[in-house]
Amino acid sequence: MQELAAKAYRMLTKQIVPFWLGLKDEENGGFYGYLSYDLALDKKYDKGCILNSRILWFFSEAALLLKSENSKLYLACRDAADHAYEFLVSHCLDPKFGGVFWSVDYLGSPSDTTKHTYNQAFAIYALSAYYKMSGNADALSHAFDLYEVVERRCTDDIGYLESFSVDWKPSENDKLSENGIIAQKTMNTLLHVFEGYSALYQVSGDSRVESSLRWILDIYENRIFDPKQRRLLVFFDENYNSILDLYSYGHDIESSWLVDWGCSLLGDMDLIERIASINSILAQNVYREGYVNHSLRAERDRGVEDETRNWWVQAETVLGFAHEALKNPGDDTYLEAAKDVFAFIETKMVDPREGSEWLSALDGDMNPIHKPIVEPWKCPYHNGRMCMNLIALAKDFE
Repeated sequence: MQELAAKAYRMLTKQIVPFWLGLKDEENGGFYGYLSYDLALDKKYDKGCILNSRILWFFSEAALLLKSENSKLYLACRDAADHAYEFLVSHCLDPKFGGVFWSVDYLGSPSDTTKHTYNQAFAIYALSAYYKMSGNADALSHAFDLYEVVERRCTDDIGYLESFSVDWKPSENDKLSENGIIAQKTMNTLLHVFEGYSALYQVSGDSRVESSLRWILDIYENRIFDPKQRRLLVFFDENYNSILDLYSYGHDIESSWLVDWGCSLLGDMDLIERIASINSILAQNVYREGYVNHSLRAERDRGVEDETRNWWVQAETVLGFAHEALKNPGDDTYLEAAKDVFAFIETKMVDPREGSEWLSALDGDMNPIHKPIVEPWKCPYHNGRMCMNLIALAKDFE
């Protein structure tokens, strides 16, 4: 594990951090929103608020990791986090109706004013990390404002609603629906609300957030997890009835470690053990069903395997398998799998071209798919988090 952590440190500090530092828009604020597969930078492309939130989270956490070194790289990460924070609060937050826009234009004016629960969750996640790094009380206040908006606007009696207009009228949930269906509720959004709330609870210990986390875990355990299929259900109607037979390997392996982390913050051993058991089932089933050719498939849609290798799925696979290895001392199965997928990332997902970072996706023959290197969903969140968490996990393996 120590060797894997050392490789992750090099990848983080030599490639991922420098690449994203180069995307800073010094003239108009925030970070540039699009770099094509051919490495053409579009400085006038819209700036996704999810992208900016994830960048804020990334540089906040990277600065925390590198702080003890007091290096130029640490100072650059701290400055980038400040830069991302200023853009988020000045341009992505809606001062009239509350919440976060979906996107703004390159100058910072609202572009897509959809209010989506998923987007609010990532802003909470980012603001919590920035508060942890900087001690800026305004960041924590903004995070709680968004928490209150989500709890007031985005919930019904059994869970979280998702898509709204700028003034919080329900709208079609096309941004988080895929595979030819429109879902009222999704596993993906619920997972990231839990993630954002976990980060907020970690820095605040607020009892209201704790209650929300427990409610989400109840939904996760009793409505999202399918014990017969040993996987998470993905798309739902308003009553959490599943509406598509879809196995999302990437989300299951991401959930296997992420939900364990959030649940552990609550200090409730009975709950922690129950949820950990579910998450081990997820990791073990992903290993059996989706781990093929040194990497993880994208998904299984109505029985048909999608052999695409997505960048974020591989990052979460390394982290999920490493976490499962920690839960199974004496069994090298999952640690060896984590090392195997990391080697796949190094040889296949990392773009060897100067001025690039990771490729977005590979086809079933492991050839690059010509997707953008940077776009509203392609960010330093998954791969940067993989690196930082591997470094932290190494201490637990000692």
